[in-house]
Amino acid sequence: MTDKTYRAMLVEESGDGKFVRRVTERSVDDLPEGEVLVCVSYSSLNYKDALSATGNRGVTRNFPHTPGIDAAGVVEMSATEEFRPGDKVIVTSYDLGMNTPGGFGQYIRVPAAWVVGLPEGLSLRESMAYGTAGFTAALSVYMLREHGVAPGRGEILVTGATGGVGGFAVAILSGMGHDVVAVTGKSDQRPYLLDLGAREVISREEAVDRSDKPLLPERWAGVVDTVGGDLLETAVRRAMLHSAVTCCGNVASAELNTTVYPFILRGISLIGISSQHCPMPVRREIWRLLGGDWKVDGLHRLTREVSLDELDPEIELILRGGQRGRVVVDLKGEKGRGEK
Repeated sequence: MTDKTYRAMLVEESGDGKFVRRVTERSVDDLPEGEVLVCVSYSSLNYKDALSATGNRGVTRNFPHTPGIDAAGVVEMSATEEFRPGDKVIVTSYDLGMNTPGGFGQYIRVPAAWVVGLPEGLSLRESMAYGTAGFTAALSVYMLREHGVAPGRGEILVTGATGGVGGFAVAILSGMGHDVVAVTGKSDQRPYLLDLGAREVISREEAVDRSDKPLLPERWAGVVDTVGGDLLETAVRRAMLHSAVTCCGNVASAELNTTVYPFILRGISLIGISSQHCPMPVRREIWRLLGGDWKVDGLHRLTREVSLDELDPEIELILRGGQRGRVVVDLKGEKGRGEK
């Protein structure tokens, strides 16, 4: 028994079936079992966190609960030789923040198999500027590369480009020398996307074809789709011979209405991206790339920082689709961490 307390966001079900959230004091002793106790310095806000924070049982089954699928901090206690007290680490994906208390608290305790050592070239804050969104974008780019999509072959389409995943995909791909075409429904964000490295910015209407043609003129050498629905379906029909299309989201729709013709006549690959279940060797390689060759210049363009007490309105904003880029949550400066 440590009797150590810390501050955390707690989501609880009220008596009328609604959910409320508050920042309160918690005990480290109440954390679940796990080999590694991490003192969290930073987290970040994702759409899945916002769903958990509003009581969505498709994300989180049991309440009270602390969301936060991303966390970066310093190991305080470890039952494994792989990690030692003082090590800087990243924890994302798996069950963190879903049914295991997550990064919106100053401490987490998790299995060692979930933990990645902070790679060279990244600070703890920078790792959470990326978080699951940046990791997912990089994993999408990694899979395009594995399927032979190289700079100079043709244009790369990125949908949902003002979101966290889309924005990082634009920045990483343009940094590698690709010609990126960014899709957004927010016309006022064109300068932002051009600043990230997009060569061209188009509207959703320009990116969607509502005809029943099974194939469209070839344009895309690769696609990073973050929204699904008509945008993904049209991208598949416009994909070039032997191109690759990655898919990681369904905010527009979970339905995909298409034919087999793009796959059997053009030999394209449709690749599902699951950052939650990414194998650990690939996970470590992605983080290494994000700290090295794929590191985005000027991460400040994609991020802004809030405290736990400032997080509530950001949750409402991301649920309304109004968030641009990434929100980093600073937990290291929070009061309340220490002994009772």
